[in-house]
Amino acid sequence: MIKPEERFFSDGGSYFGPAENPNTEAFLNLWDWDQLRMVKLKGTAKIFPPDEGHEIQIFAQFADYLSPEVRAVTLDDNGLVTGVSTDPDEDETIFVPYFPFATIPSLADCCTVQYSRLQELDRLGPGVDLSSYEDESGNPQTVAFKFNSWWKPVRMQMAWDELHLLKSLPPHPNLLRLDRVVLEDVESRVIGFTTKYIPGGTLDTLKVPFRFEWLQQLTQVVDFLNLELGIMHQDIAPRNLLIDPDTHKLVLFDFNFAARRKDGLIDGRDDVSGVVFTLYELITNDTHFTSIPPWDRNIDMVQSISEWPCNRELDSDVSVFRNFVNEWAAKRRSDGDMERYLNAPNQLIWPDLPTPLEYNLPYEAGKTVDGEPNMVTGVRTRRAAMELGQYCFHWERLPQSRLLKKKEGENAR
Repeated sequence: MIKPEERFFSDGGSYFGPAENPNTEAFLNLWDWDQLRMVKLKGTAKIFPPDEGHEIQIFAQFADYLSPEVRAVTLDDNGLVTGVSTDPDEDETIFVPYFPFATIPSLADCCTVQYSRLQELDRLGPGVDLSSYEDESGNPQTVAFKFNSWWKPVRMQMAWDELHLLKSLPPHPNLLRLDRVVLEDVESRVIGFTTKYIPGGTLDTLKVPFRFEWLQQLTQVVDFLNLELGIMHQDIAPRNLLIDPDTHKLVLFDFNFAARRKDGLIDGRDDVSGVVFTLYELITNDTHFTSIPPWDRNIDMVQSISEWPCNRELDSDVSVFRNFVNEWAAKRRSDGDMERYLNAPNQLIWPDLPTPLEYNLPYEAGKTVDGEPNMVTGVRTRRAAMELGQYCFHWERLPQSRLLKKKEGENAR
């Protein structure tokens, strides 16, 4: 189940007057990762003071009880619901122009699975479900289904890059590779991908004794990505590390923030720093460094701590872990490391994200000062796209709490 603190996202809105005036009417759009829907909340600045995030706390109280057809909810100054609207014109969901599989030659050799063949088993987090399907031989496959339901350019770029990166990865015992590309059922457009599901949880929740060989495997796979493939993961953290119960090896996953050579490099997110901070967190269970922006922290913050309090069972002394990672980090941070990364011998290559053809079709966005239709191109709402006859994939689904209650009722019969 999606963590409550990760479920909702406030996606902007508008104040019809000074936001400091509590009587100013306002609306805010809330995205629900559980139901994969946008709902507009309407009220005044009194309950929606700018930059305070009250709208998420309010919405969380009744989100599971709304009809799937509801597009907007009106609230009084006490945060109580006074009305709902199913008017499609209230829908602020932005159109996501998914690419038809046939138009992406770079994915032509990938195995695919239709969305309708995926059976939801759980919702692991924002944009990630635990699912299953039967392969061509009738064998059940349990997978993690990752999808992008957001229109934002940076999200579309990340989804494109991660899919192509996973598709391009060579076999490696410590990397989670692509399983299948997921296609919606009407026009076979690419809406996500699946990877093998490894049970047991990630290392931020899996409280097993941490082995020295897993640290060695982590540094080895980071060296492989950085210095062999020219890939910087940029999100090395316990939450992105698994232990495969079949092989007992460490597995790195989630390439959301990965950079290819200079493209997408983020200051402070280098993988050497990620490994050092990850080891510190695993040994000490101290997570406060994760709240510091990457560009404001450096590994000296933890390497300079004389004693790391050991709050996890280890198979070797803390000093063995620290000495090894210090020597590795010093070697990696020596002169010429960036050049080795930029000139990796087997760099992964994939095409740039194309501009969706749907964005080229003009749509009416209000009127000009002369009263003529104001025709524009580019990003548009889902309702505008539908008015133009553009195909829109609808993600909306029931809240997981309802599905669980339904399942409990069926099991009780």
